[in-house]
Amino acid sequence: MKPNRFKQVLAEGRMPVGHMLLEFVTRGIPLMLQEAGVDFVLIDMEHTGFTLANIADAMAWFKATTVAPFVRVPPKQLDFIPRVLDVGALGIMMSDVRSAVEARAVVDAAKYPPLGMRGVALRTANTDFKPVKPDEFLKYANENTTVICMIESQEGLNHIDDILVVPGVDVLWVGHFDLSLDLGIIGQFQHPKMVEALKLIADAARRHGKAAVMQPANLVQAREWLDLGFNVMSCAADFFFYVDALKQYVADVRKLGVELGAVK
Repeated sequence: MKPNRFKQVLAEGRMPVGHMLLEFVTRGIPLMLQEAGVDFVLIDMEHTGFTLANIADAMAWFKATTVAPFVRVPPKQLDFIPRVLDVGALGIMMSDVRSAVEARAVVDAAKYPPLGMRGVALRTANTDFKPVKPDEFLKYANENTTVICMIESQEGLNHIDDILVVPGVDVLWVGHFDLSLDLGIIGQFQHPKMVEALKLIADAARRHGKAAVMQPANLVQAREWLDLGFNVMSCAADFFFYVDALKQYVADVRKLGVELGAVK
């Protein structure tokens, strides 16, 4: 089980920077993300067609890099948690966690006893198919595995401290679109009600010594959310970069052609 770069960077007092994959999970992507300096990646199974086989392939490819691979499992499907961890994921995310009971169930699925209730399977992809000392591996795996709970509702906000005190919860990640929808201000991220909610989350995470993550679409949002106290950033999703960069490049080439008289 390779070291979890996300946890290492946090422990060093630095800010982990990540990226989300919703479209491009190919054999070259892990090395591209390492070259880009990414600390962690979140592969999404909620809004995509990725299968467990896709995840298993991706986890094998990410083993060749320093990037820590996490997986957002399908909503409320706790059985996916140990499955993605057994194929090599170093962390999991569960959407829309609303209570300590729900957070406890996520931890139970992700952590081995005594922290959780995850079943033991050794000499699989999670140990690189090598024999290990069971007691040492289970302890290391519990320490090395990141558990992320998403806050996406007013109910989650109401129980934020209860969620954070659950042993094994490492990170709060704000689903800002869904949270704004639940607050009745969809997409209004600078609305006072939304700013208040985000500050509540960031303050609570800091108070409990946990990480708080946002996924900004641009540097303006990143600055706003860092100023509120968030200490981890995920740099948007893969296809946003591809589409936006290609769109700008195409426009620039067309403009250049007109300027040089190559086209009308």
